Amino acid sequence: MKKLSLLSLAFLIHVSLFAQFGPPRLVSPELNADSIIFRFRAPKAIRVELNGDFLPAKETKTNFGTFMVPAPVEMKEGKDGVWEYTVHKVAPDFYADTFTVDGIRMLDPNNLQMVRDGQNLTNVVIMPGEKSKLYLEAKDKKGTLSKVWYPSPAFGANRRMYVYTPYGYETSGKKYPVFYLQHGGGGDEDAWTSLGRACQILDNLIAQGKAVPMIVVMPNASPNQLAAPDVMAPIPGPSLMQQDRTSEAFHSGGPYVKGLIEDIIPYVESHYRVIKTKEARALAGLSMGGIYTLYTTARYPNLFAYIGVLSMGFTEDRDPIKELTPVKNAGYKLYWIGCGESDFAYDNTKRLLKGLDDLGMKYTNFDKVGGHTWDTWRICLKEIAPLLFK
Repeated sequence: MKKLSLLSLAFLIHVSLFAQFGPPRLVSPELNADSIIFRFRAPKAIRVELNGDFLPAKETKTNFGTFMVPAPVEMKEGKDGVWEYTVHKVAPDFYADTFTVDGIRMLDPNNLQMVRDGQNLTNVVIMPGEKSKLYLEAKDKKGTLSKVWYPSPAFGANRRMYVYTPYGYETSGKKYPVFYLQHGGGGDEDAWTSLGRACQILDNLIAQGKAVPMIVVMPNASPNQLAAPDVMAPIPGPSLMQQDRTSEAFHSGGPYVKGLIEDIIPYVESHYRVIKTKEARALAGLSMGGIYTLYTTARYPNLFAYIGVLSMGFTEDRDPIKELTPVKNAGYKLYWIGCGESDFAYDNTKRLLKGLDDLGMKYTNFDKVGGHTWDTWRICLKEIAPLLFK
């Protein structure tokens, strides 16, 4: 009788836990030597698909042209309504994935690692290996990421930026160089740390002695945002991509470049221990951030000695000679370009390269990357960071 009571009690506890928390969590994703198993519980679903940039690509038409885009695959239903799919021969890298359940896109409830790209949420899986080892957390000597609100008279409001300080900043008493790193159109101050793995990359490179300890400032470069959209609603008005792309407002990000020069840099140099010289400042940006980099360095050529343009160059309406001449005359330490031939911004990059050649300006061209994606920009960050401030 006592045994029966204990069994009954165990059963009641099990039923109670199930009622509170549902069925046991599935293991998803399950990483193996060179494969990943994805699982999703949906006993009433008719069709479940897996979407991920680890899947084979097919030709897809977009507003920017025709590109190779990973195609979704159909999962197979198994016991207890658990759908499953195994992706084989997965190379080491940082991947994003979601499920589509009867036409509705969904996140994996069993994978708590997520990133946000603008207003788009996806899960994340990192396949360990040579390429992705810098994307993983450093074993020790981790830096600090701060989410900083600063006054911006250029916008007439407080705005938010992310600031990475390297391991040892709090106790060293030293002054550090500063790398101002800008996201692209549709991004925000969170992009380089979540999608770009900037903190992990810098932590690992600095710990290995491959990069100089530096502060990295990641502003919100969107002219219609005070902070990321998960924090504050955008400023009413036309979005960046709805503007006249030949206008000065487009190339300056409206008040953004003014805010960078008059608000952000002075705030950083008055609130952090930094070296306040041109040789201790770097400016880089991807895509739209690359346009801001070109615009800023042409108009303030004495501020930055290290310049990086990722997946961008001069649009057809710009005069490369006019834009680059002030930079040449003022002098610089490094002019770094990162863009692959499959990137839809490559024609702009070619105009930038030709302008540099025509003026006889020294530069580093890194084209061993793919398209207009975060895979490209993470690689670019790994390449340019070790070259800064040396």
